Amino acid sequence: METLLGIKGRDFVMLAADTTHARSIVVMKHDQNKIHQVSDNLMISTMGESGDTEQFTEFISKNIALYKMRNGYDLSPRSAAHFTRKNLAEYLRSRTPYQVFMFVAGYDAQEGPELVFIDYLANAKALNHGGHGYGSMFTASIFDRYWHPNITQDEAYEVLKKCVQEIQKRLIVNLNNFNVMVVDPNGVKKLDTIMASSLAA
Repeated sequence: METLLGIKGRDFVMLAADTTHARSIVVMKHDQNKIHQVSDNLMISTMGESGDTEQFTEFISKNIALYKMRNGYDLSPRSAAHFTRKNLAEYLRSRTPYQVFMFVAGYDAQEGPELVFIDYLANAKALNHGGHGYGSMFTASIFDRYWHPNITQDEAYEVLKKCVQEIQKRLIVNLNNFNVMVVDPNGVKKLDTIMASSLAA
């Protein structure tokens, strides 16, 4: 019942993720951070089995950090997405597959912004906008209507607010708060949390 959202502009990528940690019909936390900064220009948002998301994200983060120590520079977002997908595919064919859905988002001076959708079967696709989870079913039409190639960060944040508002209106599960982070040429930055109370106001 979790939801991840992502949107890409000309020089940035913005991710949003709900903060609810639940299992079956029990809510355990309302402040779960599902967006992880991996490097100065890269972040990953994950959902799925709680143990799998933490372990796989940490595994990817540490290996990307090791790559930088060995080579003296960061992996580009596109290369990081390929590395993540390859590892997820290898684990899928083992006895311990990871049940993880994710977005890999980053900015590179040469390649520009990159938003990659990866599911638990290791399917990967570069997108301009998208979502994971039940909430994403209500956001596709909003992204289609409001996204354009020259979208600004302020406009993208407003689009995400519209998406969250629709999720809270239509989805039976109560997802109150969404963390939002953006990566651009200046690095990774956390934006104001989109909350049900602020949207109502």
